[in-house]
Amino acid sequence: MKALIQRVSSASVDVGGERIGEIGHGLLVLLGVERTDNEAVADKLLKKVLGYRVFADQDGKMNLNVQQAEGGLLVVSQFTLVADTRKGMRPGFSAGATPAEGERLYDYFVTQARAQHHHIATGSFGADMKVSLLNDGPVTFMLEAS
Repeated sequence: MKALIQRVSSASVDVGGERIGEIGHGLLVLLGVERTDNEAVADKLLKKVLGYRVFADQDGKMNLNVQQAEGGLLVVSQFTLVADTRKGMRPGFSAGATPAEGERLYDYFVTQARAQHHHIATGSFGADMKVSLLNDGPVTFMLEAS
């Protein structure tokens, strides 16, 4: 499981011209699920996402996590994060979870996030989404559970 996190001033996701999720300052979390992932991996990655210190403290240093900064999380499924891009000119997706398992673990991640954090918004698994963000920094990190 991989999470590309971006510190944002704001982020939103639209499906079919309708806004389905948005946050103010916080983290946009693009989440990719691999075929070897399970609940334990999701829990480990969520702990890392919530605890990763990317927000400025009173001295301007990145010492606060999203909870300490009272930021939101916008969690969006992103199947292409698990692509193998090492060879050729076309990505390979054999490492990706099946759609059913990917959706199940994405839903699990979101449910656990809602149990641990106050402001969670989401995209729509498998939908054609339009994601907008104002990257703050820019600050972007790839997190992996392993």
